[in-house]
Amino acid sequence: MLIRTGAILAFASLPLLPDPAGAAQDQIRIVGSSTVYPFATVVAEHFGKGSPYRAPVVESTGTGGGFKLFCASVDVESPDIVLASRRVHSSETRECLKNGIRDIVEFTLGYDGLVIVNARKAPSYSLTHRQLFQAIAKTVPQNGRWIPNPYRLWSDIDPSFPKEKITVFGPAPNHGTRDSLVDLVLEQACAEFPEAQALPEDQRIRSCAAVREDGGFVDVSQNYTVTLQKLVMDPHALGILPFSYLDQNSDKIHAATFDGHEATYENIFNGSYPLSRPLFLYVKTEHLHTTAGLKDYLSAFTAEKAWGPDGYLAERGLIALTDDRRHAESEKARQLLQKPY
Repeated sequence: MLIRTGAILAFASLPLLPDPAGAAQDQIRIVGSSTVYPFATVVAEHFGKGSPYRAPVVESTGTGGGFKLFCASVDVESPDIVLASRRVHSSETRECLKNGIRDIVEFTLGYDGLVIVNARKAPSYSLTHRQLFQAIAKTVPQNGRWIPNPYRLWSDIDPSFPKEKITVFGPAPNHGTRDSLVDLVLEQACAEFPEAQALPEDQRIRSCAAVREDGGFVDVSQNYTVTLQKLVMDPHALGILPFSYLDQNSDKIHAATFDGHEATYENIFNGSYPLSRPLFLYVKTEHLHTTAGLKDYLSAFTAEKAWGPDGYLAERGLIALTDDRRHAESEKARQLLQKPY
């Protein structure tokens, strides 16, 4: 299977190619990441108002659920685009290939950061990788062995923390943000413990990635607005959200510093914030000639007025790529567009 990676398709500077006569599908279907969903929805609204095509249908299914739908079929009625808050897994590319999807294109749309937040009316936290691991891990290393997580109060982890019950609302496994939490927090913190270093790799990965199931960590499988609602109702709880939700709800929540770094646009943009990550979009090239308006939608998404640093997506919390990177990826896109599908 061919996956064209590293390309941000900036069609805005290129002449739009008309869709073929008699396109088999007259409406774009998009599934995937709840993190990218707000951005794709805004672009869809602009696209529906400013083009002759119907506004795309955008479904917030989570990254994992999105790839299941995207890779299930190459039929014209199957999703054209999947949004992702992490890169496609090899198992997902195999599933796509098994179902006849032989060529997809990867777009890097910008950056996001995982933020640890709580209600604005409660004091904010200053956390480290190790402390967050101790708060949400299912088992923790102690005195040379692994034991069920014994920490019930934040003050059990650090005496300077409040004597409040540990409750963290976090992304369920269907969210790509859960994978990012494992990669950026749990595995990194866990690897520092000698007890983890002594484990065989497969056992270490399982032990480090497992989150507690005793109420200290609460899976949220729905849209992130549910996490926001829970935090407002429980000011002692913490939540794990994409940066854009903090940006758009700063009157309700505030973020913890993480390893001494504040969760700000600038810190995520320059990479100093430790929980930064890229956001992706994947498209079936087989659908570029069968779904009306698909090329134009990609053009709208990657236009400077949308995904640029001063674009309307930045106003919604998307952190833009650097000018140099956007230019370089646009050149790759130019070559990509010249190839027949």
